[in-house]
Amino acid sequence: MKRQRIGTALVGAGVLLLVGCSEPDVGEGRLAEIRARGELVVITRNAPTTFYEGRDGLAGPEYEMVESFAEYLGVSTHYIVIDNWSEMLSRIERGDADLAAAGITRTSRRMGKYLFGPGYQTVEQQVICRRDGESPRGVEELSGIDLKVLADSSYEERLRALRRDYADLEWTAETDLGSEQLLEEVWQGRIGCTVADSNIVAINRRYYPELDVAFTLGAPQTLAWAMPKGASELLAAVRTWFEEYEQSGDLDDLVERYYGFVDLFDYVDVSVYRRRIEQRLPKYQTMFERAGEEYGIPWSLLAAQSYQESHWNPRARSPTGVRGMMMLTLPTARSLGVKNRLDARQSIMGGASYLAHLRSRLDPEIQEPDRTWFALAAYNVGLGHVRDARRLTEEMGRNPNLWIDLKEALPLLSDRKYYRRLPHGYARGSEPVRYVQRVRDFHDILEQQLGIGVPQQEFDLMVERAAANQ
Repeated sequence: MKRQRIGTALVGAGVLLLVGCSEPDVGEGRLAEIRARGELVVITRNAPTTFYEGRDGLAGPEYEMVESFAEYLGVSTHYIVIDNWSEMLSRIERGDADLAAAGITRTSRRMGKYLFGPGYQTVEQQVICRRDGESPRGVEELSGIDLKVLADSSYEERLRALRRDYADLEWTAETDLGSEQLLEEVWQGRIGCTVADSNIVAINRRYYPELDVAFTLGAPQTLAWAMPKGASELLAAVRTWFEEYEQSGDLDDLVERYYGFVDLFDYVDVSVYRRRIEQRLPKYQTMFERAGEEYGIPWSLLAAQSYQESHWNPRARSPTGVRGMMMLTLPTARSLGVKNRLDARQSIMGGASYLAHLRSRLDPEIQEPDRTWFALAAYNVGLGHVRDARRLTEEMGRNPNLWIDLKEALPLLSDRKYYRRLPHGYARGSEPVRYVQRVRDFHDILEQQLGIGVPQQEFDLMVERAAANQ
């Protein structure tokens, strides 16, 4: 296993905060130094969009990309976590680290001080306020608003540029808090508004549903790694690695895993859901736990799926006749031995059994977690249609065993050009895509709110045990 090293660790709030590093020289020869010392020194920041300690160890989009690049170089990694933008960029300028992978916006001003790698994500700066608070709809309405942004950030850089045209534009530069903390400050009503990148907002709005995107501040920008001036050989290596990383589909897979389930947001839905986690879920939690244990499925995932199906209403009924907590059809309920679909316990056990059955019938080449996403899609649209979509995925030159590729093919099931030649014909293929996204979103919010989770290794063992019992 490739060695990882992290600076001095300060454990708090379930994550690592790190400082300290070696001091390589600035300029040419940086790549040779990295290989000689056998270690890539990386500055990053502690956030869900960059680098954090998850249930199974270190994780985050930036972390995964850095690990891939280090593997390409054949070296280990040493992470330095700094949440102050000024210090972070100053240390890169001095050459205290080889690169900064921290969700850094590539701006013209910064490009004069640092080298930047290829852009890997496009974001927008968004002015964020609370729904029941300040409501500016343009820069001209920011005057007099309690606006706080990160000091020396790309947000402050843009505000300085805007002040040339809006002389009364004022803000407070924050040096101690990060973007996520400023968003929480807005949510708690302690400040009026802040500015944050759209990817950061997308994740955090699920936790703070009262946050409102007031307006977008300027044109889209690109995130990229920053390196010291003169490190041209290192930059060339980053470009070569990134081209392979992008062409292999690894970048698309990364974005899907971290952001693929956060695109859908509905303020009313999320607010009600969070209340029902506290008020309605406790009545049924033991039922979900027993079903999850019996069928090798995390109970929190079953609960999230049930909420998507019925909002945890055991008497729920759809216009098509499906009923109960897991919205079973009458034929499916009979095949599962469910005598009363309106009985919450029977419905939950039946739904879990059916989901496990669908998962067991998928091709063995489909691995977790994609296997569960495929099973959820089949629960929604039928296994035959999922198999049709896999066929289309393969015809498109994509991987039929990956959810990120299958979800591109599923909507084609409603296009006559495609469905007329498929064994199972027409289907509203966009629905299972939305269904899986919403279940994943509800699942993520539930685990965040309750502070729970099933590590991937334990999840895999649950699946193996359930398969052995079937």
